[in-house]
Amino acid sequence: MGRPRTRLLDPERITTVALELLDEKGDFSVPEIARRLGVQTGSIYHHVDGRSGVVELIRERVSEAIDTSTLGLEPWDAAMTAWARSYRAAFAAHPRTIPLLTMNPVRTPKVLSQYEQAVRLLLGVGFPITEVMAVITALENLVLGSALDLAAPETMWEPADAAATPRLTEALAAMGPARADAAFEMALEAFMAHCRERAGSAPSGD
Repeated sequence: MGRPRTRLLDPERITTVALELLDEKGDFSVPEIARRLGVQTGSIYHHVDGRSGVVELIRERVSEAIDTSTLGLEPWDAAMTAWARSYRAAFAAHPRTIPLLTMNPVRTPKVLSQYEQAVRLLLGVGFPITEVMAVITALENLVLGSALDLAAPETMWEPADAAATPRLTEALAAMGPARADAAFEMALEAFMAHCRERAGSAPSGD
């Protein structure tokens, strides 16, 4: 029998199936990946370092959608703002990956290089090295929380009795479209204003 023209199993296919499982039900297991690919579970371990290896492949796949070129924009606050928007869009496409990825350390070189760029950018505009990771973490909290919010229903509040919550009912009726987008932009604007102040920079817009 001749050898198959395409490989039955490789990291790319493993990643694709794992991400499909995550998008469908919020989790995956190595045996589930094997069943969907029609191979033995042990075969998966020839290509990845167990579940943790699959997690890092997923992180790399999702992060590929983040436009890292934004970190080269000028001025620096425009770079951080554009990076945040691209970061949010990448994870909004796969919101169920967020709980998994936030519970596992980042080890993928390609993803770590993105953080290296962000650290260098912040150090270059005057942030002390003791504050840099706090700034990045705070931005990630904002971005990932908003990415999850994009997956939520547009209306998250459903008062059963308008008379009991008249002001809430009024505010909900006055709420414009794209609630999650508006909330994200409001929070991002406030965050960047704080960062400009911490860096000692004059506001330069985005």
